[in-house]
Amino acid sequence: MRRSPTHVVLALAYLAVLAAIAFWPTPVDQGVDVLNSWPVRWLESSFGMPRPTGYDVVQTAANVVLFVPLGWLAVALTRLSWWQVTAAGFVLSSGIEVGQALLRPERFATVSDVVANTSGALLGAVAATVALRRRVPARA
Repeated sequence: MRRSPTHVVLALAYLAVLAAIAFWPTPVDQGVDVLNSWPVRWLESSFGMPRPTGYDVVQTAANVVLFVPLGWLAVALTRLSWWQVTAAGFVLSSGIEVGQALLRPERFATVSDVVANTSGALLGAVAATVALRRRVPARA
């Protein structure tokens, strides 16, 4: 894929938003009644999931979704393979969690966030790899 200025701007904007979310001084959902949010209520009504468990599911899903663009953009803008991008997602997520532990004691650094973020990077990288292979005809 050709690196257009638009792709580079999107990647830089994404990284800026990611950094802001990662190092926001307080938990990002602080002040939000997450236990009564529609996704948590839906999990409770549809699957009988207790609200605290539903919150954990929603929070984990958000961490996965947060890193999907990283995987997509990294594959689309570099020559890295899906597994290299996944490894980079793991390293970046681990660095964020260590940074939160050291610099933001009011935040919660967890291994489960690293797993969720890495999974998102993997999903984005695989999706981009598949999409790019379908767009580019194979050479004989």
